[in-house]
Amino acid sequence: MVKLTPDLINQSMQYMNPCRDRELDLRGYKIPQIENMGATLDQFDTIDFSDNDIRKLDGFPHLPRLKCLLMNNNRIVRISDTLHESLPNLESVVLTGNNVQELGDLEPLAKLPNLQALSLLTNPVSTKQYYREYVAFRFPNLRLLDFRKIKLKEREAAKELFKSKKGKELQREIMRKAKLAMPAADKPTVHNATPADIHKIKEAIKRATNLHEVERLTRMLQSGQITGEFNFNGKLQPFVWLRAFLCRFRLTWWSYLGRNQEKIDLRWTYPRLTYELPSLPFFDTIECY
Repeated sequence: MVKLTPDLINQSMQYMNPCRDRELDLRGYKIPQIENMGATLDQFDTIDFSDNDIRKLDGFPHLPRLKCLLMNNNRIVRISDTLHESLPNLESVVLTGNNVQELGDLEPLAKLPNLQALSLLTNPVSTKQYYREYVAFRFPNLRLLDFRKIKLKEREAAKELFKSKKGKELQREIMRKAKLAMPAADKPTVHNATPADIHKIKEAIKRATNLHEVERLTRMLQSGQITGEFNFNGKLQPFVWLRAFLCRFRLTWWSYLGRNQEKIDLRWTYPRLTYELPSLPFFDTIECY
């Protein structure tokens, strides 16, 4: 297994695909979980995570540019309830060859406002009774399911079914099964966090400057999934994405070139740098590989 690090992201193949979308290829590394995606700088329309060992579809920062996610041939059993907040403009999701079990497990995908194409081929959920009808009902904007168009007649029949008394009972049963089927691996247990790691996260929560950061750190504390952001004697490594950007263009922490090639002081743009960076080892120099 390979950990998904900023260096791996920066060294992976990046190209313009046949749809003329900018694509990042993270295929086949056997990555166990999604993390450090802030290093992409939201520069990609498509990200390919095919042929890895990912079990849960989560771990994304806010990436409004991302439109297509290729996740085929992983081991995904759960999908984050906040995926629609992280990837608000997602249009296409390919989950072929995963392990999604219940119709209720698809609810997080139903929150994606722009989702138009979804593939769940060779997932256990695709063999469930009323599978296509349920997806057609819960995903009103979806056009393609398993590479087959959802026809208007099919959608109207699904709507009629699930608005009936029988359909409402089916919906309650679907949600009940989804809750019962939650795998133990997805429950909030601390599995890779040491007491020192937990202390670091609690200290970072105290120093957080906004509600979004507090919520993110709290979720990390509950899950015990430490993403490698905590080091340097307990300080939260700031601006990982900015470090990747500066390394790429061989710049320094203190300055970068603006639109008119003028030198701009980062301390005016990111005032937190003034307080946090002087105590960190890479304050004066950044090692880029």
